[in-house]
Amino acid sequence: MDWKIEIKTLFWIILFFLLAYYMPLESARFQEAVAATLDLVRWYAREHVILCLIPAFFIAGVIAVFISQGSVLKYFGAKANKYLAYSVASVSGTILAVCSCTILPLFSSIHKRGAGLGPAVAFLYSGPAINILAIILTARILGWELGLARVVGAVVFAVVIGLLMAFFFRKEEKEKEEAQMNIVAPQEKRPLWQTSLHFFTLVLILVFANWGRPEAGVESGGWYFIWANKWYITGFLSLILAYSLVRILKIAWWKVAASALAVILSSVVSPGPMIPFVVAIAALAAITLSSHEENREWTIASWDFAKQIMPLLALGVIIAGFLLGSTHNDTEIAGIVPDHWISSLVGGNSLWSNLFASAVGAFMYFATLTEVPILQGLIGSGMGQGPALALLLAGPSLSLPNMLVIHSVMGTKKTAVFVGLVIVMATISGLIFGSIAPEI
Repeated sequence: MDWKIEIKTLFWIILFFLLAYYMPLESARFQEAVAATLDLVRWYAREHVILCLIPAFFIAGVIAVFISQGSVLKYFGAKANKYLAYSVASVSGTILAVCSCTILPLFSSIHKRGAGLGPAVAFLYSGPAINILAIILTARILGWELGLARVVGAVVFAVVIGLLMAFFFRKEEKEKEEAQMNIVAPQEKRPLWQTSLHFFTLVLILVFANWGRPEAGVESGGWYFIWANKWYITGFLSLILAYSLVRILKIAWWKVAASALAVILSSVVSPGPMIPFVVAIAALAAITLSSHEENREWTIASWDFAKQIMPLLALGVIIAGFLLGSTHNDTEIAGIVPDHWISSLVGGNSLWSNLFASAVGAFMYFATLTEVPILQGLIGSGMGQGPALALLLAGPSLSLPNMLVIHSVMGTKKTAVFVGLVIVMATISGLIFGSIAPEI
């Protein structure tokens, strides 16, 4: 008998028993926290799983199967040109427009393909941080000063954090570089433009399917035009995807045509994007699994990412909702930690207020663009400019669900260093910005 395992099992049994026994069901605060948890889980499932995460898994599958290891090593590998690697990684978010959870399958994929730790982490941070839609919204609603500071901070953070991670773990990176010296890149199966077309078509479908509505009252301009027509744009991109499936992936045209017909019929029967999107995903999985080996590997790889990431995300969303509440759209339900504790601690521009804003932002979950209205409310309640920037630089790129998944990919030590770097740098940036903001 392994006593360590038995004692660990007994510990968890006793812990869950005590939690159940002393559960404060009569407490109004506890009841509201439970309601916030369920509301956040439901909202996340409705708004992000189908339209955000599942497309991201398929994009990660493209990286894992269709983008050769040689290509990843060329641009992101341990021996890649550092200027090119960090330049590409630090601005990647401008085309992705993803949240801290949607970036995870993509990060996990390039990490497994041999990307250097520094460029991979720069990509992980910049993906959600430099989201061009969020930058524009920040500048329009919170002021051009915060918008500009967020752009500069996000790019600098991505490069500096990536370089520091590579430096701190240089021994492991040296071993990876030596191992990659012996890798002979296989010949590409298809021209780069074909793989790029397939990859970026999926990325653009992800971007436009999740294009956020502009602020209330705005019914003109480019942003509104794209939002009002986003499903027509997504439909056009789907035609390009169909072309890619037939001509590039060599899937029988009649299978693709039958899938398209099923999606069209589902949109007629059930108005709204969700059911047609589900049908499209199911059809894509079916025709790839019934195709040749490489196409089957694409869907299987996507499924492997989903199995690895989804349970951890679900656990993280539950914990974040219970502790910090559910804030989205017009819904505000408090968690077990009172909201006024947070807002009262981030006024002014002290070291503590910036550190607190960075730490809280790092653990909270912000869906794409939701950090802006949340900050608008906090600033209206007295939040300082410095802590606001600190939260903007730490919050969108990190969250408790995000950390759990990063831990499963990089391990405890690297995750702790990455999170610590983001919080420390966000705190310092907040202090600097808060000291000069009144003079801008």
